[in-house]
Amino acid sequence: MTTIKLDIIGYGGMGRYHATTIIPKETNIMVNGVYDIDPERLTLAEKEGFRIYSSLSQLLNDTDSEAVLIATPNDSHKELACRAMRAGKHVVCEKPVMMNSQEFAEVLDVAEETDRVFMVHQNRRWDEDFLIIRQLYQTQEIGELFQIESRVQGANGIPGDWRHLKQHGGGMLLDWGVHLLDQLLFLVDSPVKSVVSELSYVLGDEVDDGFISYITFDNGVKSLIEVGTSNFIKLPRWYVKGYSGTAVIHDWDLSGDLVKQVGQVAHHELIPVQAGQGLTKTMAPPSEDAAQRLSLPAPVFEHPTFYTNFYQVIRQDAAPVVKNAEVMRVMQLIEDIFASAEKRAVIHY
Repeated sequence: MTTIKLDIIGYGGMGRYHATTIIPKETNIMVNGVYDIDPERLTLAEKEGFRIYSSLSQLLNDTDSEAVLIATPNDSHKELACRAMRAGKHVVCEKPVMMNSQEFAEVLDVAEETDRVFMVHQNRRWDEDFLIIRQLYQTQEIGELFQIESRVQGANGIPGDWRHLKQHGGGMLLDWGVHLLDQLLFLVDSPVKSVVSELSYVLGDEVDDGFISYITFDNGVKSLIEVGTSNFIKLPRWYVKGYSGTAVIHDWDLSGDLVKQVGQVAHHELIPVQAGQGLTKTMAPPSEDAAQRLSLPAPVFEHPTFYTNFYQVIRQDAAPVVKNAEVMRVMQLIEDIFASAEKRAVIHY
């Protein structure tokens, strides 16, 4: 079937990344042109071989393309998405999809009204570290997972300019938090039972520079989601506990460990170890007969790439990997995290 031509609105870091790194690997999607309000970015796009538009109206009126990517600050997503769909375009939108769930509901109404495909680029569902954890969850190689800790941490503060401003949807909960929460809800097939959260403002911005959220599911899984931008020493990217083992992934290089129970712990045979100024059997390592260190499993890619799926949804009426109902659930959870932090209270469902 024919290639889908896509225009990009916003040629900053993410828009350019889509144009020069992600989409060139696709066989059925190609970048048709670029629009940005910054003339320097348009000049860069033109140098890199892309057609440029002098106005948003020119882009939307171009019948040569049938889709757009919105890669602009968060507060502009709603207006751009609605205008694009009413101009007949299918839409890929960068995350977070909107400023809140109400905006998103209004955009979905327009998608239904115009019969256009609207998909959110929740690309972290394809991250190899996440796919390893997903495989452990599904195969129960270390038993049923009951504790999941997911973190991203750095020491560079909040990047960029508009991400420091509340009016543009800045802050880490709406930046990295969207990714980690999307991964978590995609992983754990169970309703959320409760959430309690705390936002960090230690860097002095009007938006959060990080957060910690404890989320409990109806099926008993407990999770800790943490984002930090003032961490000069990082904790592991993932730490998960199953009923018969533990796994850790340190970073995106997929370094990590998996220790699995292979026998019963003989408590009466434990040898005490020196622990500071005392001895402990409780914290002594299990014997070699009781536990085995294994390699992490290789990531399994269950789904086609995001843009291959976008093409299939438009041309072949396939189901989207990133469903809008799932994105709505993430946005509503984010709102509850904000509310929990503001009220300093546990939110129960």
